[in-house]
Amino acid sequence: MSWYPVPLPDLTGRRYLVTGANAGLGFFTSARLVGAGAHVVLSGRSPERLETAAAVIRERVVAGADRGELGGRVSTLVIDTASLDSVRAGVAALRGEPQLDGAVLNAGMVHTPGRRLESPDGNELVLATNVLGHFALLAGLFGAAGSGDELVPGSRRFADGARVITLGSLSTKLSTFRVEQLQLERGYDFWRAYAQSKIAGQSIGFELDRRLRRAGVPVASVVAHPGYAISGRTPTVPGVNEPSRGDRFADALQAAWAQGKHRGAEPVLHALTAAEVAGGEFWGPRGLVKGEPAKQQPTRVSSDPVIGAKTWAFAELATATPFTLVG
Repeated sequence: MSWYPVPLPDLTGRRYLVTGANAGLGFFTSARLVGAGAHVVLSGRSPERLETAAAVIRERVVAGADRGELGGRVSTLVIDTASLDSVRAGVAALRGEPQLDGAVLNAGMVHTPGRRLESPDGNELVLATNVLGHFALLAGLFGAAGSGDELVPGSRRFADGARVITLGSLSTKLSTFRVEQLQLERGYDFWRAYAQSKIAGQSIGFELDRRLRRAGVPVASVVAHPGYAISGRTPTVPGVNEPSRGDRFADALQAAWAQGKHRGAEPVLHALTAAEVAGGEFWGPRGLVKGEPAKQQPTRVSSDPVIGAKTWAFAELATATPFTLVG
């Protein structure tokens, strides 16, 4: 593991939003960014869990600045990506803050329900949490004031040169994809719900970069995946990651093809901060399931421009959010 951790540039003065930041990949991504000097806005649906994660980062990372090390800032913002009202409230709170140098769209359901459930807005719950909430969040950060509003020039919350990182998944290689069946109103299956949501998320991530380029907006969209990153291979962090002894034992048996979430965060961090990364790229572990960050080839369906345009149009309709980028 001589490659770990990947060096990060000095991020002093940079500001990032990380969704689902109170645990897992989001927590370790946030902690590393703060350790490099950035101000990170941790978002999640539970204020208590957000405060626990923020306290750990302040104690373990920010305090390092007192010893002459880099140390940024951390703040919290409640956003439940399953609820469009919550997303729009979060966007409104960010409007009064300085622009962002990047966003990591990490929040999502991994352990999906065994039966079809709906979000407060009537969308399939896994899709709403993993994809549609982030779509509405991006629309707001690029200038839309709320449901049904067009984007307003000059109201973009991203600074020039910012990057948007969408969390992809290896599951995108293991499922078919039908835009017209994303709501899974018939034939719901917990695995299909997860895999299709990750394909849709990647599809929108790549489509976002195409649209940013066409509009001349100086922001890049990149997709990154963590490989096979599991809790039992991850360091214990009280209140954040506390797998049982049984989980530790079971996950240790997968050591040959699995890594901890702290290492799974490294391709995400690289995609967000490395100078050589360009918009529209796909990054993940060199060994596919584990290892240092490397540029990779996404699935054809998730990178297809025709499918991307259809998925974008579906998300606009499902969220009642027009999203036409303004340069």
